[in-house]
Amino acid sequence: MSSASLELQGAIVSHLLATPALTSLVGENIFDMAPPEAKPPYVVMGDFDEHRADVTCVGSRVIYATLHAWSNYGGGFAEVKKVAEAVADALHDAPLQLPTNRLISLHHRQTRTFRDLDGIHSHAVIELAAYVDKL
Repeated sequence: MSSASLELQGAIVSHLLATPALTSLVGENIFDMAPPEAKPPYVVMGDFDEHRADVTCVGSRVIYATLHAWSNYGGGFAEVKKVAEAVADALHDAPLQLPTNRLISLHHRQTRTFRDLDGIHSHAVIELAAYVDKL
């Protein structure tokens, strides 16, 4: 048996890497942790907050997942917003398969877009909520 949030993270990465609308923008630049040499645009896994939500006879979890999109496109927010939208579209209601858990639902909750303090990068924070039952 594995951590529900770890299984969800793996399924999210696999699904995003198999999504042409996203890979046409970032290639295979979807990371758990971006390497120092990574060139934007790219997507990075953020926090995964796992909350117990058991119901009668079923071990359940609510997992709040955060992903980050980064861009250094000189024309403003256009690129990072396209990447963030591709991530949200790919994952909202996605029927992901987990090895030892069952994904009940996965929903895009919100996206925030802003300029990084360095004045060069644009950053989007994509927030998801997943409901998962133990098998």
